This record gives sequence, C-alpha cells and structure tokens, in this order.
Amino acid sequence: MLRRVADLIRAVLFDLDGTMVDNMRFHVDAWIEMAKKLGHELTGEYFQREFSGRKNEELLPLLLGRPLDASEIRRLSEEKEARYRELYEPHVRLLDGLEAFLDLLGARGIAVGIATAAPADNREFVLERTGLSGRISVVVGAEQVERGKPAPDLFLTAARQLACEPSATVVFEDAVLGVQAGRAAGMTVCGVTTSERSDVLLAAGAHFTIRDFTELPSASLQLLP
Repeated sequence: MLRRVADLIRAVLFDLDGTMVDNMRFHVDAWIEMAKKLGHELTGEYFQREFSGRKNEELLPLLLGRPLDASEIRRLSEEKEARYRELYEPHVRLLDGLEAFLDLLGARGIAVGIATAAPADNREFVLERTGLSGRISVVVGAEQVERGKPAPDLFLTAARQLACEPSATVVFEDAVLGVQAGRAAGMTVCGVTTSERSDVLLAAGAHFTIRDFTELPSASLQLLP
C-alpha cells in the first residue's frame, strides 16, 4: 500500500509536541501539577490517551469536570504553559534524525507544514530554540481552527494552506487523538512512538510507526517519490 501511496505524496505534516521534539513528559508533568493544585488526580497515561492534541479550551473543562469562562481558561492555560516551558527549557532538541529527514524532503520538493494544538507561545519557544522557524512553510495552531484533534481541522487547514490534497499528504503523529485526526482527514499517518507503543498507534489507525526519524531512510523510500 505504501508503495502505491509514494507516487502521490506531495506534502508532509508534522504534529509538534512529541513528534518533532520529545517533550510530552514535560507537558504531562505540568498538567499533573496543575490538576493536583486544583484538587484533581491525573495520570500521564490518561492524559496521553484522552487529552493530548486537544485545545486547552476543550481540555480544561474535561479535566475539571465543569464549564469554565474564557478568563479562567486563559489564566489556567497561561499558568500551565509557563510551567511547561520552565520544565522543558534545559532539554529542548529535535527528535533524532528529523533534521536529515527535513533535508530529504526539501531536496525532493515535498512541502512541509506543522499542525499542532500547541499555543502560540509554546510553538515559538520550540521553533526558535530548535532552528525550525526558517524551515517550515506553514504552521497551523489551535487558534486557527474550530476543533482540536481528533477532529481533522488542523491537518485539513495545513494541507489547504500548502495547496495539497489530503490524499497526497503524510502525517507524523505521536498521540492516539492525532492519529485519529490524520485518518479523519484522509491522510496517510505514521505514528511516532515517543509517548505510545506501536501497537496502540496502529490500533488507532496509523499505517506504520517509527521510534524516531533515524528509522526513516528505508521508510522514506516507500513513502516519497
């Protein structure tokens, strides 16, 4: 199947957190701290399965079990994201093999975009510190779409901005909800196993999985024209 898909691929979309950088444990730690402060218990496994990829305005009411007004969502979001950046600052780096893969995509004329629920401050934090800012044509964030993952909005918006059909797009994702969003968008999905096991991502709909981008020299031959 991947060999047939290879003839059609014209764009690659990346989730950011947990896919281009291995940072989800720092997000989870920040959310666990906040949940405890607010009187709620949260485990990393539950967060990754049920919340990862959702917009904060979707996630916070689910976490707290009640509606929140816009000012409370903004306050709690800013507090959590600032704590995440503080925790992650000493550890920022691209996932192994990603820089070489981006070079390969550029050499083959494949359009590249990011589709992420990460807030703007977090996107800029990672993009600036990893040097990705000048390498990515399109970055679509949560504020640009109505629904977060598992809805396909983020990926469809990014593909539209790249002027690429969903059927000619490959998605790289680390979360179950993100894999489901990529499949709902009608795209080929590769699961990245930084946060979930391969079998979990395959069960969610991923066409194949990788541990990191060092595994892509052979996989890319199947995917890219």
